[in-house]
Amino acid sequence: MAGGGGGEKDDILLEFTPTWIVATVCSVIVFLSLFVERFLHYLGKDLKKKNQKPLFDALQKVKEELMLLGFISLLLTVFQGAIQNICIPEGWTRHMLPCKKELEEAETTEHFSSAFFAGVLGSGRRLLSGSGLGEEHCQRKGKVPLLSLEAIHQLHIFIFVLAITHVVFSVLTMLLGGAQISQWKHWEDSIQKEITGNGTASQKVTDVQQFEFIRDHFKGIGKDSRILSWVHSFAKQFCGSVTKSDYTTMRLGFITTHCRGNPKFDFHKYMVRTLEADFKKVVGISWYLWIFVVIFMVLNVNGWHTFFWVAFIPLILLLALGTKLEHVIAQLANEVAEKHSAIEGDLVVKPSDNHFWFHRPRIVLYLIHFILFQNAFEIAFFFWILTTYGFRSCIMDHVGFIIPRLVIGVIIQLLCSYSTLPLYAIVSQMGSSFKKAIFDDHVREDLVGWAEKVKKRKVAKMGNGHAGLSRTPAESYVKIEMQGVVGQKV
Repeated sequence: MAGGGGGEKDDILLEFTPTWIVATVCSVIVFLSLFVERFLHYLGKDLKKKNQKPLFDALQKVKEELMLLGFISLLLTVFQGAIQNICIPEGWTRHMLPCKKELEEAETTEHFSSAFFAGVLGSGRRLLSGSGLGEEHCQRKGKVPLLSLEAIHQLHIFIFVLAITHVVFSVLTMLLGGAQISQWKHWEDSIQKEITGNGTASQKVTDVQQFEFIRDHFKGIGKDSRILSWVHSFAKQFCGSVTKSDYTTMRLGFITTHCRGNPKFDFHKYMVRTLEADFKKVVGISWYLWIFVVIFMVLNVNGWHTFFWVAFIPLILLLALGTKLEHVIAQLANEVAEKHSAIEGDLVVKPSDNHFWFHRPRIVLYLIHFILFQNAFEIAFFFWILTTYGFRSCIMDHVGFIIPRLVIGVIIQLLCSYSTLPLYAIVSQMGSSFKKAIFDDHVREDLVGWAEKVKKRKVAKMGNGHAGLSRTPAESYVKIEMQGVVGQKV
């Protein structure tokens, strides 16, 4: 209480705080905020200047996430008084605890005596841990607040750490995966030179087993061979997930299906553009990911070791996803080998949505998104506990559970970056449809403008009583092109 003269040091209200202190603190906060805002602004301008629209869109997504975080933080701050005024029976707080109640005092003492990390993000605990008006309000009723000020403060920190970790890990994955994919550029260059030098493709008849792509992936016919094919696909994702024969064959299959009139189509550049466009999806935190966070918070009960078991979810999903992507390549080889004993000319595979789960290649991207978020969540939760409560906190769990989680996190990050993401970049092109990144930005704009003009002309004809007229060749072509732009089946 103000002016109580008791032994406890009372909190100093803003009206009794020196103005120079308030101005100094505000200046530092405003400066840091403006610095980050200007940095993102100029980064966006640089990306637009370099015509990196997909990466610019991803940056806009990051800004949206930061704005969402700010709004969440604002809501927690504005409604912290209302939250504290919600009183519940004390007995309700004794169930589903992340730590045993009898260890609370010992652990609290250890939290404050933690090393340097505990003082960085956890310093605000002492400011907010005092007895607040909400606590006094509930004590008069013989109850306790729904959530303490300290818990609200730590929730602020956790949400911030989670979002930053997810963005950093997503960027790191894309950079490492992109570096791996960039190594395929010399394959594309060599293919372009061969096409220029030969002029026309060779038309000699070749036994299918002489093709390296078939030898690497075709394991015969029958039930046992299918099992062997899955085992081979599982193992191949760890070493040489994409070979030159894989790249050459899938590139030719894509061009034959979607760009037959342009054999010199730059398939590598197209892959990079599609990956940059998909990065916008990966870097965001969707609503279903927030649901997962809430579920994990509910299940983080002392003795359940939820933090340990949840770490296996992204690892299992990642291994299953890598195996499936490798098996799609094997299926492409099987289709050719089972139908033909010899082939005239080059080996051509046929892309199809039937090779993917539920005939939807897009599901792969959602799984990668979830895996990266889940892994970021594991690491973020670890650092949040470390910096807030210390390494020996009961929430941290035993060392025997901590080390495997960190090792799994590193394995997921490396495997996803150097194997799964490159696999996704090329195998996702083996669907029935191409993606809008096949066109440059100005080409897409021209197509959209052309389609709009054709649509208006068609509406005008229908208005003049020509509804029964058949579609002109130009209209048919625009329809086909626009369907391809939006990634639909033609």
